[in-house]
Amino acid sequence: MISISKLLCETENYGDSLRYSRTAGEQRHGTVAGRGPVVVWNSTRVCNLRCVHCYASAGQGRHARELDTDEGKRLIDDLAAFQVPVILFSGGEPLMRPDFFELAGYAAGLGLRSTISTNGTLITPEVAHRFHSIGVGYVGVSLDGAGPVNDRFRGQAGAFEAALAGIRYCLEAGVRVGLRFTISRCNYDQLPAIFDLLEQENIPRACFYHLAYSGRGRAMLDEDLTHQQSRQAIDLIMERTLDFHRRGIAREILTVDNHADGVYLYLKQLDRDPEGARRVYELLRMNRGNRSGIAIAAVDWEGNVHPDQFTLNHSFGNVRERRFGDIWTDSSQPLQAGLQNRQPLLKGRCARCRWLDLCNGNFRSRAEAVYGDFWAEDPACYLTDEEIGPEAGCQKSEVR
Repeated sequence: MISISKLLCETENYGDSLRYSRTAGEQRHGTVAGRGPVVVWNSTRVCNLRCVHCYASAGQGRHARELDTDEGKRLIDDLAAFQVPVILFSGGEPLMRPDFFELAGYAAGLGLRSTISTNGTLITPEVAHRFHSIGVGYVGVSLDGAGPVNDRFRGQAGAFEAALAGIRYCLEAGVRVGLRFTISRCNYDQLPAIFDLLEQENIPRACFYHLAYSGRGRAMLDEDLTHQQSRQAIDLIMERTLDFHRRGIAREILTVDNHADGVYLYLKQLDRDPEGARRVYELLRMNRGNRSGIAIAAVDWEGNVHPDQFTLNHSFGNVRERRFGDIWTDSSQPLQAGLQNRQPLLKGRCARCRWLDLCNGNFRSRAEAVYGDFWAEDPACYLTDEEIGPEAGCQKSEVR
């Protein structure tokens, strides 16, 4: 994640302590300073919607080998023992699990920050109050446009209004809630409407995801933004974030799954605020870019452990057979070991990029989806050859 609001406006929010600290980029083979990775638990593959870009290819049928309640609690025990700071319940739709509140409350009781990624349509006033009562720290609701645009992505008429009602119920119950928006050619013109919605509904947070070519998202590969459109989208996100800040409207704005965003923001700041650019560079250097397999992990509905939730085609082991911490710290698996020290393995533009220490090779699952090579360049990097080349780097080095 790239915190646009942190980098541009020097704001402070919970996740910033995980992303931008002196030890954040040093995490290797498990824990640093006694802390494990953030874990996304895709706790079910069942979903009441059918989103066109769903990385889990979720649907109506429950998977036969889905972890049951007792197995889920054993997983949570393992995560707590491994000092995992956050567990993100995802899916499918996690609220389709009858035992969701039992599991989320159990995690919170062990000191894990329980969060949830949901389509929002199943949130009622009662659900929102239960979030609050068991200590759910954050509810991320997926919206990919206003009204009919969102409903086309979700495959169900009325999904937007139902999700918006769910957000309002969370706000009324005092639950921290935010939006999750996946950018594509089909909806990037909706970005202004989403920022308007953040202001009108007093929604404190938004995460703007770059498209991942995983699950059903592979069929949308040709719908990803062009490089020029990506730059335009990030320009708009930056300007609207600054506009909120200037007007005293507190909003946390992040982009996800493309670490070119951080470098692009830094290069833009060099032109308008060189002193601010120095601070941005130091924060990006602390973060060290993509940390799939290092500071982010995913566990699927069957208990398989993955580098992140978008790389479900590669597994390091299963929590039914070994404890999570033992799997995560076992570097005998070549891909797992490679992710810990990936820079010598990278190819193409990523291998020769001036900003590799800030980006760390960007998003591996996109490279594999396009080129069939896990270590190939990320096709969604929109920085120009001039921006990643040594000449551009030399020009900027004095400013650092």
